[in-house]
Amino acid sequence: MEEYDVIIVGGGCAGLAAAMYSGRFGLKTLVLAEVPGGTIILTDVVENYPGFKRLTGLELAQKLQEHAEEYPSVKIKNERVMDLKKREKVFELKTDESSYLGKTVIYATGTKWKKLGVPGEEAFTNKGVHYCALCDGAFYKDKVVAVVGGGDSAAKEALLLTQWASKVYIIYRGEEIHPEPINYGRVKKNKKIEIIRKANIIEIKGDQKVSRVVLDREYKNNKELKLDAVFVEIGHSALSELAQKVGVKVNKKGEIIIDRLARTNVEGFYAAGDVADLEFKQAITGVGEAVAASYSAYKYLTGEEL
Repeated sequence: MEEYDVIIVGGGCAGLAAAMYSGRFGLKTLVLAEVPGGTIILTDVVENYPGFKRLTGLELAQKLQEHAEEYPSVKIKNERVMDLKKREKVFELKTDESSYLGKTVIYATGTKWKKLGVPGEEAFTNKGVHYCALCDGAFYKDKVVAVVGGGDSAAKEALLLTQWASKVYIIYRGEEIHPEPINYGRVKKNKKIEIIRKANIIEIKGDQKVSRVVLDREYKNNKELKLDAVFVEIGHSALSELAQKVGVKVNKKGEIIIDRLARTNVEGFYAAGDVADLEFKQAITGVGEAVAASYSAYKYLTGEEL
């Protein structure tokens, strides 16, 4: 079983940044990622990553991976981690293909999409119920769609969908949506977008595909709203289950608790990115945590200050 100084679980922005810095520190590094690039590759436009005024999420992920692979001590494998155990002073990770030992672990698995949990959601998944506008929006050219959610991600999904759909509803349970001001301004200016406030979808209906949703209040004298697709953007849940198996502490949301140097309560185990407990989750904040995690791993392994 091959042993590494650092094993990074996850290949998104945080995982790739951790790999790049671990490589700079000369640490033997393995990245295990089922989907290299992470969820950022599903983002159409990135405008808030310092140094790049505008690029796609895929382009950003590719640049980070290319930078990490500049260092010969870094290896990236497309494998899914299935199990994680602590064995004295090393960690054992089992994937769908092999097993590895790591003197340290940097955990950067990110999150998964939250679901509405209403009747019809599971039945119509990929038949009108979706969780990624960039992936599936083009199927709804000249159709009527809805985005559920009130944050910045929901606003950006709605704006992207206007490239194809004839009409885009934003359905939000609160009084007012709360995206970043620049995106809120874009939403208000876009004539294709209509916001339905103080409403929840309680059922999704259709035959072979979605044809309408049921709201918990009347909108324009009707609780049923005709549309062709629902894009759910109500937040994410941290993918921290495997970390918890080795005793890593999490908060009430399941996010891994870290300090300013990305350390957890388990010696030699670090976390970064959306799976960690920083409130403001962005690609750049995750990258910052990842750099701190690599530094902490280096200090732990060598006992040296940089």
